[in-house]
Amino acid sequence: MTEASTPAHDAVGSAPPQPHSGHAQGSALALAVGAIGVVFGDIGTSPLYAFRETFASHGDVPGIQVDPVHIHGVLSLVFWSMMIVVTIKYVLTIMRADNKGEGGSLALLALINRSTEGKRWTGPLILLGVFATALFYGDSMITPAMSVLSATEGLQYVHPGFKDWIVPLAVAILFALFAIQSRGTERVGRMFGPIMLAYFVTLAALGSMYVVTMPSIVLATLNPLNALIFFQTDGFRAFVAMGSVVLAVTGAEALYADMGHFGRKPIGISWIAIVLPCLMLNYMGQGALVLSPETDAAAVIRDPFFLMIPDMVRIPVIFLAIAATIIASQAVISGAFSLTQQAIQLGFIPRMQIKHTSEKAAGQIYIPVVNWGLMIMVLVLVLFFQSSSNLAAAYGIAVTGAMFIDTILLAAVLFSLWRWPIWKALPLIAIFIVVDMAYLGANLIKVPQGGWVPLLMGLFIFTLLTTWARGRSLMRASMAEGSIPIEIFAKSAKNSAARVPGTAIFMSSSAVGVPSALLHNIKHNKVLHERVIVMTVLVEDVPFVAESKRVDLRDLGEGFYRMTLRYGFLEETDIPAALKASDMCGGSFEMMQTSFFLSRQTLIASNQPGMALWREKLFAWMLRNAATAMEFFKLPTNRVVELGSQVEI
Repeated sequence: MTEASTPAHDAVGSAPPQPHSGHAQGSALALAVGAIGVVFGDIGTSPLYAFRETFASHGDVPGIQVDPVHIHGVLSLVFWSMMIVVTIKYVLTIMRADNKGEGGSLALLALINRSTEGKRWTGPLILLGVFATALFYGDSMITPAMSVLSATEGLQYVHPGFKDWIVPLAVAILFALFAIQSRGTERVGRMFGPIMLAYFVTLAALGSMYVVTMPSIVLATLNPLNALIFFQTDGFRAFVAMGSVVLAVTGAEALYADMGHFGRKPIGISWIAIVLPCLMLNYMGQGALVLSPETDAAAVIRDPFFLMIPDMVRIPVIFLAIAATIIASQAVISGAFSLTQQAIQLGFIPRMQIKHTSEKAAGQIYIPVVNWGLMIMVLVLVLFFQSSSNLAAAYGIAVTGAMFIDTILLAAVLFSLWRWPIWKALPLIAIFIVVDMAYLGANLIKVPQGGWVPLLMGLFIFTLLTTWARGRSLMRASMAEGSIPIEIFAKSAKNSAARVPGTAIFMSSSAVGVPSALLHNIKHNKVLHERVIVMTVLVEDVPFVAESKRVDLRDLGEGFYRMTLRYGFLEETDIPAALKASDMCGGSFEMMQTSFFLSRQTLIASNQPGMALWREKLFAWMLRNAATAMEFFKLPTNRVVELGSQVEI
């Protein structure tokens, strides 16, 4: 906080910290297969539970009837939800709004903020984007629990005795998954694409077995009138059922978040050519199985996915489904690491220890605090809800809330950035808002049954994010009030202290004024190095900064320099590496002749205007527990000096 500055205008796989390493490279086909393994894990595991949950009761609202009208209506809703939400909204529209090739809520927020800076509605948009980020963390806790539980529940159809082992097995799988994160997932990641491709082919094969016995179900699914008839027949119960239908499109936001890793075209190819057809074949197959005259519809609807599997392949398919849910969970965990890295760089989260788990794959990162925090919450959810059906009530609100916010942000892009005419943009936004509000409203009904969990998590994380951002802003303002212009200080300091050999780099969070560490050093040590550099690290609202624009230097005379290092929000802030490549201020840098002086502020909560006292205390706690700048900026441990001060905000 004290050594880097992310100005106000800087404000869901792992983000690459090196320039261009995360951008899509390779053939479109290879990238499309890779996207299947990473991007579509969440939406790919939805057939395990989405269809059955649509027919389940929700609190005091009884479940819908199991007959052709309702089966056809639900299948039509699923298909058109995928077309409107996933295909049109995300693949064809939102994914065009890339920030230098990167996607995700924070990347979109930075893009919008850059184009709308100074406008009255920029502030509310930032808050919406931050809340979408908070909801993603809630989703990151629920997705692994829901996915793994739903897959392990299939073991009860291998042998009834496995039923008592479902929860312990799910806990063991999830614990192992989080425990291996520190070792990196590069090798396992290479297998993600082929495994998920085999999984989607299996979904299509299982569904096709029943679709061929009832071909009419295809036309019934594609006919949007069946969805309207469903609502005309059931009214409110149909609306409540939408809260479960939306489970079929959970994970759609991952398409946008992972765009920087694979590119818009490979993700679009994967969705249109493979994922969408395989998912719909499986959903239609489940519907055909339930409607088959040879089956007991009331019994089959309780778990149509596992009951559609032939006995001879039941065990391998269940294990394939478990593998798919583990992959989906891994993608969500990696996404949480990536989002956290972006949020740290953009100034919404305190510095945290970030470890790189691969020398070759720059995007492989591991954040211990996030990993173990997620693990605790995921295991608590599994032990509290006990089954995927119980957890389904909590699943969906975070996703639909984030989707609704994405639509609002998209409206800002269409009108302010792309400058679409109203007649062109308004109908599209209206369709998206109507669909998003319908799904969000249907999920809000489930708040008493468990929907309060992601909302409470999201509100808590939103409070942390906004408190940190606001506190940093107030602290920078407080420190800048009495600062001395560096130009005046440089001229006056030549006769006020002895000069000693070597280089001193004073880290400053502000691009103006004299850092407090420099003032304290003069006051207590009464010496100055031959070369004094006041350094500020700025994180821009673009993913990567070109090397040619990395360093901005001003010679202040008398051996004083003002250096600004610029990084993108997906880059690693490695100061020694930047200095090694620079010789613009009096020669090259020798680390053994260079000392880094850091300011460590101790916050004193006060009743001054700015933040409520309880938020000041919360900010002070976050400041105390933030990772040290020495770790964050990769500074050599034996060349760092910290000087403390107290600050009121």
